[in-house]
Amino acid sequence: MKVYALVGKSGTGKSYQAVNLCKEKNIEGIIDDGLFIIGNDIRAGVSAKRQATKIGAIKTALFADEWHKISVKEKIRESAPDSILIIGTSDQMVMRIAARLDLPDIGDIVHIESITTEHERAAAIKQRRDLGKHVIPVPTFQIKREFSGYFREPLRIFKRKGRGEKGEVAEKSVVRPTYSYLGGYIVSDRVISDIVDCVLSPGDGDLKVTKVLTENSKSGIKITIQVLIRYGAGVIETAKAFQEQVASRVGYMTAFNIDRVDIEVRDMI
Repeated sequence: MKVYALVGKSGTGKSYQAVNLCKEKNIEGIIDDGLFIIGNDIRAGVSAKRQATKIGAIKTALFADEWHKISVKEKIRESAPDSILIIGTSDQMVMRIAARLDLPDIGDIVHIESITTEHERAAAIKQRRDLGKHVIPVPTFQIKREFSGYFREPLRIFKRKGRGEKGEVAEKSVVRPTYSYLGGYIVSDRVISDIVDCVLSPGDGDLKVTKVLTENSKSGIKITIQVLIRYGAGVIETAKAFQEQVASRVGYMTAFNIDRVDIEVRDMI
C-alpha cells in the first residue's frame, strides 16, 4: 500500500481538495477527521466534527480511543486499498495517524500551499471563520443521519474535460460541527407543525391535519401526523403522497434527518 498525506492549517480547504487530489494521483482511500473513506462510501470511523469540544475532535482525528483505532484498522485491512491519503494539519499529525493505524511510512506529503492559491485558501478560511462550515469529502446521503440538524448542504463540483469527453461530478458535503462557536440550535414542535401545514395546498380538500407530534433524537426526527381524509379519495394514495411531501419539505427546511413520517387516518370527512 502506498500512503500519501495532505497537510495544511485548519480551515485552508484540505477536505475540499482531497477528492481532486485522489483523482489526480489515483488514490483509493482517504483518512479524514476520524473517518476511513473509499470513493463515496464511509467504510469506518467516527467523524471528529460530531464531537462536543475541539479537544474531543482532535482526539477523534488522531484515533486516540482504542476501539476507534481498532475498528478502522480492521476495515482498512478488510478493504485492502492500494493507496490511501491521510489528511492532517501538520507533518507530525499525519505521521502519528499512520503509526496509530499501523500503515506504511508516508511516501509523499503534499502541502495545501502547493495545490491551491492564496486566494482559494483565504476564501476557505473565511467560510470556516465566519460561517463555521466544514467539508466532508463524501456525498450528503452518506452523512445525513450522523449530521442530522447540522446544516448539511451538498457541493457538486463539475470538472470539464477535453472536447468530446464527458465531465466528472465530484460531490462533497458541508456541515457545521457540534463544537462550532456559532452554538447549537433546536427546531420547536410548532415550527414542524407549521411546515406540515404549508405542505397542504390552499385548494386541497382531500386531507385535513388535526394533530402533529414530533420526537427528536440524535439521528433525526420522527413525525406522527393525525389526519382526516375526504370520503371518496384514495386513502392509501392520499396518505402516501402527503407522507412523502412532508418528509421532503421538513428535511429541506430544517436540515434534520427524517427518521420516519407516520400518517394516522383518524376519520373521513
